[in-house]
Amino acid sequence: MKTLLLIRHAKSSWNDPEMDDFDRPLNKRGKENAPEMATRLLSRGTVPELIISSPAKRARSTARIMAKEWKYPKEAILLEEELYLCYASTFLKVITKIDDDFNAVAIFAHNPGITDFANYLTEEIRIDNVPTAGIFAIEAETDHWEEFDRAKKRFLFFDYPKSEVF
Repeated sequence: MKTLLLIRHAKSSWNDPEMDDFDRPLNKRGKENAPEMATRLLSRGTVPELIISSPAKRARSTARIMAKEWKYPKEAILLEEELYLCYASTFLKVITKIDDDFNAVAIFAHNPGITDFANYLTEEIRIDNVPTAGIFAIEAETDHWEEFDRAKKRFLFFDYPKSEVF
């Protein structure tokens, strides 16, 4: 079994309209939500063995904050250029390259790609929007990431900072 955690970056700052989108940092709420969501994931008994992130500052920062809560070394976070503002199909390209030794993987990325990909993965639920710091989890009945797309999948949970249920 392989578990995939799709995590949207936490809330970012729009204080500097001149700043390049790629370089936007997290705002105060984002810095508070990221560790909260990491802790919620821990309470579910799920901890990623591998973290892959978009290299954009807000995604990288979210990954690092959550990694700290999970006692995952920030130096081990893989930055994947293709995850910056990508399409749903790009996620599959990244996933098929994951080493089969890892059974639980977190991917930090952006909308609209992350919402589109979450909806692609399951017919059980439809998500209008993965909010900032939101986590969508799914399990695939396979031992090989290369087979992830074709494998039977089971929706595990969808959680986000303002969620009432968790």
